[in-house]
Amino acid sequence: MQNISGIIYLILIACLLPYVFTMIAKKTSGFKGRDNQNPRDFLAKTTGLAARANAAQQNSFESLPLFIAAILMAEYMVVPQTVIMTFGMAYIVLRIIYGICYLANWATLRSIVWTLSLLCPICLLLLVIKLT
Repeated sequence: MQNISGIIYLILIACLLPYVFTMIAKKTSGFKGRDNQNPRDFLAKTTGLAARANAAQQNSFESLPLFIAAILMAEYMVVPQTVIMTFGMAYIVLRIIYGICYLANWATLRSIVWTLSLLCPICLLLLVIKLT
């Protein structure tokens, strides 16, 4: 196996990114300690920026399994480290841009960026298939 510290950082950043959107949703919605009794219900009732941040958080969690599986499979099948890191960093950057687009309510650009971010792990998995 190659040196995987960069890959671990990619996975860690991807796993923490949804929580950034959670913090934005809570901060912009006036979330208080008492709201922690049922935070999901509280966030489900938000509107505007807070609702978009909550949706970005949910979508970020939804995309994680494909990304993590692709990164780990690519590492396992010894896809060159530079290729894994390139697709991994592109995914992270695109997911950040996706979140910004979601917060800014730029729906068309958001959908384009979402598609591009989804292509990153798909390309890695296609490389894995090619190696088998």
